[in-house]
Amino acid sequence: MFAMLLGLLVSGIPLAFVTLLVALIFALGWFGPMVVPLITSRVYSFVSSFVFVSVPMFVLMAAILDRSGIARDLFDAMKLVGGRLRGGVAIQTIVVAVILAAMSGIIGGEVVLLGLVALPQMLRLGYDKHLAIGVVCAGGALGTMVPPSIVLIIYGLTANVSVGDLFTAAFVPGLMLAGFYVAYVLIRAYLNPEAAPVPDGESVPLPEKLRLLKGLVLPLAVVAGVLGSIYGGIASVTEASAVGVAGVLLSTVVRGEFSLDLLKGAALQTLQTVGMIVWIGIGASALVGVFNLMGGIKFVSALISGISNDPTIVLLFMMLILFVLGMFLDWVGIALLTMPIFVPIIKDLGYDPVWFGVLFCMNMQVSFLSPPFGPAAFYLKSVAPPDISLATIFRSLLPFIALQVLAVAILIVAPWITGR
Repeated sequence: MFAMLLGLLVSGIPLAFVTLLVALIFALGWFGPMVVPLITSRVYSFVSSFVFVSVPMFVLMAAILDRSGIARDLFDAMKLVGGRLRGGVAIQTIVVAVILAAMSGIIGGEVVLLGLVALPQMLRLGYDKHLAIGVVCAGGALGTMVPPSIVLIIYGLTANVSVGDLFTAAFVPGLMLAGFYVAYVLIRAYLNPEAAPVPDGESVPLPEKLRLLKGLVLPLAVVAGVLGSIYGGIASVTEASAVGVAGVLLSTVVRGEFSLDLLKGAALQTLQTVGMIVWIGIGASALVGVFNLMGGIKFVSALISGISNDPTIVLLFMMLILFVLGMFLDWVGIALLTMPIFVPIIKDLGYDPVWFGVLFCMNMQVSFLSPPFGPAAFYLKSVAPPDISLATIFRSLLPFIALQVLAVAILIVAPWITGR
C-alpha cells in the first residue's frame, strides 16, 4: 500500500486522488465490494462534523483580509511600536504576523501579505536580505501555531479531542515561538548593526500617531471577538469563526472597501482552498479506514512501539517521521494520514493527546519552511523581487528552522508550557 502511494505521488497525481484510488484498489482487492459502505460511512462522519464548518469560515476571513487594506494599515500602525529600536521594522513585522495569525489561522495569505507590505520596506531601509526574508516567512507561518489555527482544528477532528482545549494549550507555545524570533532579531541586530539599521526620520507628530493608531482598532476588535468568545466560553470554535467573518466583513464596510467583487473573489478562493482540504480529507479517511481493516494500525503500532521501551525515544521517532513527511507532503495530508495511527500509540504511552497536538503543530511549523517543498518559501517567491531566488530564501530560513526545532525540544522537555 505504501509503495503504491509513493509511486503514484511521484508520478504527479494530487494527494487527494492518490489516497482515494489506493484505498479503493485495496478495499476491492482485499475485501471485495461489501466493504465500500464502511469506507463511505467513515468519510461521511469526517465531513459532517460540526467543528469542520469553522474551516471554511477561517479561510474566508483570510481571503477577505487578503483583499482589504487592513493588514497594510496594521503594519503602518505598528511603526509606533518599532520606533527607533534597532531591528524595529523586523519586530513589528513579527507582531503584525501574530495579530494576523490570531485573525485567520491560515499561512498562505499571511506570507504573501507580509511579502508585499513588509519585505520591500525592510530591503529599502537596508536590512540584511536574509534576515528580512526569514522574518517574513517564519512570521507568516505562525498562522499554524497561534489560535485559531486550522491545523489544530483538523488535528482535533482526526484525534477526537476538544478544539477549544487545543486552542488554549497552543496559545503560550505560539507566543513563545514568536518571542524566539524577536529575540533572534534583537541579538542579530546588536551583534551586527548593519543587518538591521535604525530608520532615519523625525518623530511622528501626535495627529499622525492618532491616525496610525486607528489602524489597530479594527484588527484587535476582530481578534478580541474571535478569541474572547472562545476563551470566555460565550461561543464554540465554530460559532467564533462566524463571529470572525462578520467582524472582518464589518471592518471592510467601515473602511469603505466592501464590494461584491471583493466578496465574490474571497468566496471563490475559499471554495478552492476548502475543496482541496475536503478532498484530501475524503481520500485520507478512506485510506486510513482500509489500512485499519487490513490490520495496518496494529502492524505500525507494534513497529513504532518496538523501537524502544523508552516512551521518549518512541515520541522522538514519531517527530522524525513527521519531519521527513513534512518535506514532501502538505500538513493536511500528514495530519489525516498519520494522526489516526499516532494518537492511539501516544495514549498507550501515557501522553496527553492535546499536548501532542500542540507538538504536532510546532513540527508542522518546521515543514512550512524546510526544503525542498517548504510552502512558505514558494508563497514568498511569488511576490518577492526577481533577484531573490528560491535558494536564497531557503538559505535565509535555516536560523528560523533551528529556532523551531528548539521550540519542539522545549515542548517535549517542558510539557507544562501547554498548561496540560
